[in-house]
Amino acid sequence: MTTPADRDSTPADESRRRKLGFRCWHRGTREMDLLLGRFADANLAAMSDAEVAELERLVEAPDPELFGWIAGTRPVPANYDTPMLAAIRDFHRRHPVSGAI
Repeated sequence: MTTPADRDSTPADESRRRKLGFRCWHRGTREMDLLLGRFADANLAAMSDAEVAELERLVEAPDPELFGWIAGTRPVPANYDTPMLAAIRDFHRRHPVSGAI
């Protein structure tokens, strides 16, 4: 991930990131809220515009598929097997949700 100093921040950029963070926390299932919301909170501010765009694309995937890709229980289609998906997986390996979801 890039650092905030690596990118120029504009009000439009910040609005885009806030909207994406909201979408990550309001998926429709609590499990996905926790998986994507926690990742967004920890990483969104430091992401490049390209990384933000990739996360925006990932959150368009249906919850059951995306959950399976993150959990490793479903095969990942080549067009979604991206560094962003790997970063989400890695984040949750390093920072598991404690207790039952």
